[in-house]
Amino acid sequence: MKQVEIYTDGACSGNPGAGGWGAVLMYGEHKVEISGFEKSTTNNKMELTAAYEALKRLKEPCKVNLYSDSAYLVNAFLQGWLDKWIKNGWKRNKNEEVKNVELWKELVRLADTHEIKWIKVKGHADNVYNNRCDKLATDEIKKNS
Repeated sequence: MKQVEIYTDGACSGNPGAGGWGAVLMYGEHKVEISGFEKSTTNNKMELTAAYEALKRLKEPCKVNLYSDSAYLVNAFLQGWLDKWIKNGWKRNKNEEVKNVELWKELVRLADTHEIKWIKVKGHADNVYNNRCDKLATDEIKKNS
């Protein structure tokens, strides 16, 4: 299996508001940057979208280290939130609907295809790739707003 490093980030101007996402994918000497924009969205949705769009680009099952500054994204996989949500019919503890359900379902499907290690990084710190993803995301907002 190929080993791929993925960094992701999402940003939102207002919450909700205009949003952008960015990702950097690296395999060996190859590096690809992707990004996108949504007119009205939330920060959490952009964080999920960045991971989804990056994983969607992989053409075969891979070993992935996925780095994100989103506790929402990383903890859902590492702390069993997703298992509980699925067991509860995509409802949270308070019997309220899980937000961004369709994105979560796609992320679960993609996570089942790959061997993913979810890694939480500190946002807006000294991680060059996380900072690059943040710039990709915020540039999308500036470019499209």
